[in-house]
Amino acid sequence: MIKETEIVCPPGQHEDEAFIRTLASEALKIPAKRITGFKILKRSIDARGRKVVYRMQVQVFVDEIYVPDHYRIEYPNAADKKPVIIVGAGPAGLFAALQCIQAGLKPIVIERGKDVKQRRRDLANINKEGLVNTESNYCYGEGGAGTYSDGKLYTRSTKRGNVNEVLKVFVAHGATEDILVDARPHIGTNKLPQIITAMRETIQNAGGEVHFNKKVTALQISFDTIKGVELASGEKIDGDAVILATGHSSRDIFEMLHRQNVLIEAKPFALGVRIEHPQEIIDRAQYHCDYRGPYLPPSYYSLVEQVDSRGVFSFCMCPGGIIAPCATDVDEIVVNGWSPSKRNNPYANSGTVVQINLEDVKGSDTDPFKMLRFQQAIEQAAFKAGGGKLVAPAQRMVDFVEGRLSVDLPENSYLPGTKSVQMKEVLPHWINERLRKALPVFGKKMKGYYTNEALLVGVESRTSSPVKIPRDRETLQHPQIKGLFPCGEGAGYAGGIISAAIDGINCAKAAAAILK
Repeated sequence: MIKETEIVCPPGQHEDEAFIRTLASEALKIPAKRITGFKILKRSIDARGRKVVYRMQVQVFVDEIYVPDHYRIEYPNAADKKPVIIVGAGPAGLFAALQCIQAGLKPIVIERGKDVKQRRRDLANINKEGLVNTESNYCYGEGGAGTYSDGKLYTRSTKRGNVNEVLKVFVAHGATEDILVDARPHIGTNKLPQIITAMRETIQNAGGEVHFNKKVTALQISFDTIKGVELASGEKIDGDAVILATGHSSRDIFEMLHRQNVLIEAKPFALGVRIEHPQEIIDRAQYHCDYRGPYLPPSYYSLVEQVDSRGVFSFCMCPGGIIAPCATDVDEIVVNGWSPSKRNNPYANSGTVVQINLEDVKGSDTDPFKMLRFQQAIEQAAFKAGGGKLVAPAQRMVDFVEGRLSVDLPENSYLPGTKSVQMKEVLPHWINERLRKALPVFGKKMKGYYTNEALLVGVESRTSSPVKIPRDRETLQHPQIKGLFPCGEGAGYAGGIISAAIDGINCAKAAAAILK
C-alpha cells in the first residue's frame, strides 16, 4: 500500500534518507523495515517558530515494490506535419513548440537573437563594456529573458494549466528533481542554458525547426486570416497559424502590428527600482538567527503595502543574486536580477515597484503606445543620470527616504557600475513618493530591511508588457485575425517562466484545434 504523511526535519537532516525513513515509520506507526521506499512530494522551510525546520509531505511505499519515477518524454516525429510558426524562442515559444509536436504539428520557431552559446559574448560586452547589441542581449536570444533571469519557477498561475507537467519537462531536459518538490523551485542561471539547449535539440530531433538571427518584420494576412510571416531578409514563411511569443520587450513587434492595423492596447504595468541588501541581513531577519549555517539556503522575502491607494511590492526576489543590465536599446537603463543555482553570491536583490494605471500617464487611453513611451522615457532618464556605458543611478535606502544624496555607495553586484544620484531625478514624483513611504513600513515588517546598507538601483521597468495584444478568451485567437495567437508575457498573458510556458502550451493546443 501507499500512504502519505507529513514529517518535520531539522536543517541538515532533511536529505538524510535513513532519518526520513525513521520519521515516516514513526508518523505512520509502522516498523521501518516495512517501508520499501518513499517519495518527497512537497518540501518547504518553516521559519515561523524559534527554530527553523523543513516540512515535507512524503509518499511512503509499504510492503510493496518501490519504483522510482522516470521523466523521459517521447516525442513523435513531426517533420511532415502541418507547420505552425512560432515567433520567439523564450519559455512560451519553446513550450508551444514542444506541445505542437505532441499534437502532431510541425513547429517552426523564429528567433531574432542568437543561440545560447553565441549569446554569451554579447552579454559579456554589456557587462564589461556597457555596449548593447539590440538583437542579442538579456532579453533577446535563445530562451528569451528567462534564460538569464534566475530560473525562478514559483507561480500562482495554477488555474491556467498543469504546473507540474511544465516542471517535468524541465527535469526531462536536465533540471534536478528538486524543482518538483520545493515550495519555491529554482533552477539557476548557470544551469538554464544547458536545459534550454536540450529543449531546442528535442524540437529539432522531432522534425521541428529553430532559426536564429531571423527577425519577423511583417505578418502575411489575407483578408482576416493569417498566412505566414515575412522576415527582415525578405524571406517569407508560410503557415496557417502563427503563435506570437515575442516577450515583453519586443517594441518593434508592437509597432509592426500597429502599422498593419492589427489591434493592440495600452496596458498597466509596474515600475520602480531594484533594491540590494547584503544577504546576511535578509537571513538574520527571516531565520531569526545571527548565522544561517550550511544547511539552510539563502532566504527570500515578499513584501507588499498599499500606499495612497496604490500597490507597492517586491518583485522577482533573488537570494544570493546579481543585478543585471537588461536594456534592449542604446541610451536606456533597465535592471533585473538573477541567481546561480547555489545562490551563493553575497547579495540579495529584489525589484520594488509601484503599480501604474492608465490614468496615471498623460495621453489618451486609446493610444496603444502611451504606457510604452512612458516606460521608455524613464529608462532614458536613468541612462542620462548614470552618465553612459550602462552605469546605473543608485542611492542608499535611508538617504533616498530622507531626500539626501548618498556621499558614497556600498559595494554591489551591478557590473557596469553605479553612480550616486538622487532617484527623484529619475522617477516620476508620484512613484518616488510612494516608494519613500513604503520602505520604512517594509522595515517594520522585516527587521533590518530598512537600512543604509541597502542600495536602490534604477530602474526596474520591465516587470510586464506595457502593451496588450487582445485575443478571444475561448479560441485564444486575435479578435481580428484568424490563426494569430498572441502568447505569453509580450502579449500580456503571463508573468514569469511557468505562466509563460503554460500559455505557450495553451496556445499550441488552440492552434491544433483549428488545424487538425
